[in-house]
Amino acid sequence: MTRTKSLSRRADRVADRVADRVADRVHDEATEGGAVWRVSALKEVSYDVMVQPRLLDPANPALARAVTSGTAPVRRLVVIDATVASLYGERLTAYLAGHDVEFRLCVIDAHESVKVMATVFEVVDAMDAFGVPRRHAPVVAMGGGVLTDIVGLAASLYRRATPYIRIPTTLIGMIDAGIGSKTGVNFREHKNRLGAYHPSSLTLIDPGFLSTLDSRHLRNGLAEILKIALIKDAELFDLLATHGADLVEQRMQPGEDAVGGTALTVLRRAVQGMLEELQPNLWEDHLQRLVDFGHSFSPTIEMTALPELLHGEAVCVDMALSSVLAHHRGLLSTAELDRVLDVMRVLRLPVLHPVCTPELLRGALADTVKHRDGRQHLPLPRGIGDAVFVDDVTQHEVEAALFALGERERATRQPKVRGPVDMGV
Repeated sequence: MTRTKSLSRRADRVADRVADRVADRVHDEATEGGAVWRVSALKEVSYDVMVQPRLLDPANPALARAVTSGTAPVRRLVVIDATVASLYGERLTAYLAGHDVEFRLCVIDAHESVKVMATVFEVVDAMDAFGVPRRHAPVVAMGGGVLTDIVGLAASLYRRATPYIRIPTTLIGMIDAGIGSKTGVNFREHKNRLGAYHPSSLTLIDPGFLSTLDSRHLRNGLAEILKIALIKDAELFDLLATHGADLVEQRMQPGEDAVGGTALTVLRRAVQGMLEELQPNLWEDHLQRLVDFGHSFSPTIEMTALPELLHGEAVCVDMALSSVLAHHRGLLSTAELDRVLDVMRVLRLPVLHPVCTPELLRGALADTVKHRDGRQHLPLPRGIGDAVFVDDVTQHEVEAALFALGERERATRQPKVRGPVDMGV
């Protein structure tokens, strides 16, 4: 049984159990002088995530099938990141034209600084001007995680729920932002404070897009893969420790050599691990979530450091701090903590940033407690490949972890003093 089939069958079993317990119904309860109605309904949610190499190859029918609803003529709005349009716009338009798809491109300069409602309204304006119908003409979102988040939120608002398809072109989009149900934009100083649960009907992942992604954005995505490795997949961690630098150098491109084979394995394990965590709790009814590892302090760190830190870089700083917290609690041995920080350095990811002061981290944790309904629900690694939740982290612990992490960073940056042997004496 493949992992994809396993996920699908588990979802079917959950849906069957819920359907057995809950049928669509309206309860009428008599009260003195009136009545009370309780409405209970169940909405089935199902979407596909597919790895589809050579997506823009005219001979590959996958994208054409995805955008075709069986009606003619086929009209689609494509919202695309400006950088992606400059790299792949001609190939995309040739592909769509070759498959008799009438389309209009809406080009958005999508980055964290414009991840706000004003940009969402730009997309809504384009949807309205194009005349996107309500149910059977999905909008196509092609770009990184910021772009797909913006389009997803716009689609959730337009006619209260318009379908869309995601084509993530960054690693973080392929293994994180582009495969879940959440959409969102920033509000004031808060990360993703406005949003909706509105998954796309389909996500098409083509690793070929990573061939033109710069090294920093590749590392940005590898930070989120490292997150999955630390909390639930020790084998994935070992792959990153052994091949991380080569994966960046070869742009995560699949191939017959050892690194190429590892790239596809890493991608698949990361997607599988993320979906395993998301599926049972897609609407976040339960706020104790393993995938929140690295996301307790990082929202405040990222927004305060903006635009200096990318999302995955801020997550890595959070993971480093949380790993030191875990070490101080006896959850990670010294050797394990060394391995964690070493892999971060191999991937050339930051483990600390100047904005990380005790005062900022105090506010960050307080904001997270509000976000998690009054509980910390703080995931900490327990060894490599496992995790536990804690609810009693103190400010003293946070400051001690910050100090210890700073000492480690200073030690690694100090030049080594050469002894007589090193000098050739």
